Amino acid sequence: MITGTQTRWQTELQQAVTDPADLLSMLALDPALLDGARAAARLFPLRVPRGFVARMRIGDPHDPLLRQVLPLNAETASAPGFTTDPVGDLPSAARPGLLHKYHGRALLVATGACAVHCRYCFRRHFPYGQENPRGGRWRDALDYIRADTTIAEVILSGGDPLSLTDRRLAELAAAIADIPHVRRLRIHTRQPVVLPSRIDDAFLDWFAPLPLRKVVVVHVNHASEIDAPVASACDKLKSAGATLLNQSVLLRGVNDSVNALAALSESLFAANVMPYYLHLLDRVAGAAHFDIPVSTALQLHTELQARLPGYLVPKLVREDAGAPSKTLVPAAVVE
Repeated sequence: MITGTQTRWQTELQQAVTDPADLLSMLALDPALLDGARAAARLFPLRVPRGFVARMRIGDPHDPLLRQVLPLNAETASAPGFTTDPVGDLPSAARPGLLHKYHGRALLVATGACAVHCRYCFRRHFPYGQENPRGGRWRDALDYIRADTTIAEVILSGGDPLSLTDRRLAELAAAIADIPHVRRLRIHTRQPVVLPSRIDDAFLDWFAPLPLRKVVVVHVNHASEIDAPVASACDKLKSAGATLLNQSVLLRGVNDSVNALAALSESLFAANVMPYYLHLLDRVAGAAHFDIPVSTALQLHTELQARLPGYLVPKLVREDAGAPSKTLVPAAVVE
């Protein structure tokens, strides 16, 4: 029961599963997985909302949603080429919590909090304590954006920016909207997918009238993540004036088949979300077991192009530290 001023989504967030033993028990999985899960969770804690767990198959350790969130002993092993800052976030920090990598847009790390801890997260080692622009530190970031008239788009990321309260988000969005040369606000969030109750009336009350072009980039990797509440949340965002895009990551054992990728694109489009990017894995320490060869990724993308209309085929990209944009992965690139 929700008490006081606490909203439904905040209650669900508080009730997220954080103990590997609880997750294994809820899904009737082999207890032998527990020691490895606890070892990995000491490096990067487990967090997953119970509503997301409810979409997983009972008794199946290979469930594609489970694989995204279950800590595994493989995360404790080092792998060549896998680092703590694979996309070059820290060298691009213009102010605490403000990343300026690409011309025309700047990214604000609005919070380090997230509703779900994806095991392949490229910011799993990010120093949120020193880079999170809490309180008055937003002022420095906003002053930087205000001074650079080439910045037409501000991106809210994290963590997950929707982990902030509506009051905090509304204040930040209003301050961004007051900067004359900023025309677009882009929000990268997993919450409409893992915690669809987050898109409630209180959120829409400030989001819908915002005087900026609004883009919401969700993160869905498998069609099974999209159920009726998720589709409803996406519909509300669209009705509030948002353009909805999806970025997914190509993950071994999750979506590394043409059938899975085609079903994902079809399910996204049915939920009013356009497939946008299919990322090669960012080589973050702890996630090597998700990696697949570039040649395999190219083959899958070619097969996807042959199966779907062009507007349902996401661009195959990777992020290279220091590059001026995302890098399209052409057919000529093989390992």
